[in-house]
Amino acid sequence: MGDYWTTDRTTSNGTTGGARALTAGLLVAGWVALLWILEGIDTATGNALDTYGISPRETAELRDVVPAAFLHSGWEHLASNTVPLLVLGFIAALAGLRRFAAVVVTIILVSGLGVWLTAPSDTVTLGASGVVFGLLGYLLVRGFVDRRPWDVLIGVGVAVVYGSLLWGVLPTDSGVSWQGHLFGLAGGVAAAFLFRRPSARRGPDNLVTV
Repeated sequence: MGDYWTTDRTTSNGTTGGARALTAGLLVAGWVALLWILEGIDTATGNALDTYGISPRETAELRDVVPAAFLHSGWEHLASNTVPLLVLGFIAALAGLRRFAAVVVTIILVSGLGVWLTAPSDTVTLGASGVVFGLLGYLLVRGFVDRRPWDVLIGVGVAVVYGSLLWGVLPTDSGVSWQGHLFGLAGGVAAAFLFRRPSARRGPDNLVTV
């Protein structure tokens, strides 16, 4: 018999779309819950965790590039990142958890290293805003990179809802790390290219599907 198409909506590893959405939702919700727990610990310890923020151009501070993305300067700062992180993270995670993890790690490293290189001296930078901007950039270009019309439409929807965030890459507020935003955005765009989906392999010209 020849090859045939099925109508069962499963992923390549056999999981259903509903199971994939549930897994993505639990992962992102757990991630955000961790951020709130860490902020609670930081508050209870007199902001002791703020020492893991990034101080620019100090070699020892390179180790704080990753933990800085999980910490915030207060509840208001964390609250401002929570909803976009939940929404953008969930949408990005739907495409697969391994790809999502690789994208997030890339964003954290590019954003953190960019801050370390370019932030003003005598500052400490922390927060998940770089990841938010990275996921925004990733979702905006992913569909074009992968040549998937549905992902292009998702990117358009994301642009409509969250496109105004892009103003955050401009140095308009001395108390906000536009460097983290800018390099996070760049990291997300880079991740879309680094982890693009392989093009579908063409079969022989005389292949018949029934």
